[in-house]
Amino acid sequence: MSKILIRGAKVLGGAPRDVLIDGETIEAIGTGLSAEGADVIEADGKILLPGLVDLHTHLREPGREDSETVLTGTRAAASGGFTAVFAMANTFPVADTAGVVEQVYRLGKDHGYCDVQPIGAVTVGLEGRKLAELGAMHESAAGVTVFSDDGKCVDDAVIMRRALEYVKAFGGVVAQHAQEPRLTEGAQMNEGVVSAELGLGGWPAVAEESIIARDVLLAEHVGSRVHICHLSTAGSVEIVRWAKSRGIDVTAEVTPHHLLLTDELVRSYNPVYKVNPPLRTERDVMALREALADGTIDIVATDHAPHPHEDKDCEWAAAAMGMVGLETALSVVQHTMVETGLLDWAGVADRMSATPARIGSLPGQGRPIAAGEPANLTLLDSAYRGEVDPAGFASRSRNTPYEGRELPGRVTHTFLRGRATVVDGKLA
Repeated sequence: MSKILIRGAKVLGGAPRDVLIDGETIEAIGTGLSAEGADVIEADGKILLPGLVDLHTHLREPGREDSETVLTGTRAAASGGFTAVFAMANTFPVADTAGVVEQVYRLGKDHGYCDVQPIGAVTVGLEGRKLAELGAMHESAAGVTVFSDDGKCVDDAVIMRRALEYVKAFGGVVAQHAQEPRLTEGAQMNEGVVSAELGLGGWPAVAEESIIARDVLLAEHVGSRVHICHLSTAGSVEIVRWAKSRGIDVTAEVTPHHLLLTDELVRSYNPVYKVNPPLRTERDVMALREALADGTIDIVATDHAPHPHEDKDCEWAAAAMGMVGLETALSVVQHTMVETGLLDWAGVADRMSATPARIGSLPGQGRPIAAGEPANLTLLDSAYRGEVDPAGFASRSRNTPYEGRELPGRVTHTFLRGRATVVDGKLA
């Protein structure tokens, strides 16, 4: 591997610096650096961040390769500035055994656009009845530490308690999709004024909040770690804030789309806005932004949920829930958090790289930009403005809610352990 000299980059948004990469590591950071024979990238004041880490990605392989594959999903991740993703377990077959998680792990190794860390299912078949092979998945080549039935809630309190007790033994974490199923039967969107006017079944905030309240108490009782997936309501924020004040070991994530979009968009009946949990109100959006800024919400996670055209281009009631998000996440965070003054770029690096890597126990990722550290890096042209065009996505699916919307920021380069996966905005 040749040396690479990134010249004049704003490291975490600070003063322009030069960064010299030698092989897989950062050799030096300073001003006026030079290196004979190095490939030089003129950064021209672009923002240099540690490679992003997504704790919540659906890669769909095995079983739904019509939506996404590990190859196309990791290409999308690299295009969005990610150097690592955690792959959710709701595949076909479900990733509830050592064999399946190792398959996903090795596919990630083979394709090489970013690191792929599988998430194991909490229960067999995501059915919520019997614990999956948690220990075997942890001891496998994939080294699973995060477990989730995402797409479904672990609604049985006894099963959830047992899972928390089991993963505590090896420092794992249960990531909960907080949705009380009885309260969301037939739900199509957020329960509120808009759902009443449209006559669509409502998904009430309390369906999320009641599960979070139960699970933080279970985590406290067991002395284990719990992570809340795609937190979406102002009430959920208050519960997590209360739990942290008690010293409960809880972390939480918010998606980019819940930081920007509201249930008013559902008035269009465009199924691209159908997602679980649903788009909430403007009040919820503002509460989520403030909570991400003050650290109540720990991280941004994409919940990248690709679907083929036919699963979205249909009537609202029949449409699948979910949005792609890997290639637009950093732009949405810049728009909602940085340009509003709620976060600086160091805060973005914490919420989108360092902390998700820590929660997922992923060594080598989320590291500081410093000499001797792995060269997992993202270079962002924050001055760029452009309309989102899904035709240019690396993802196999195109179900983005941002088509035609102007968003700031463009990833120009991504480096995975010193190897360029994106160069000048194009996959290497």
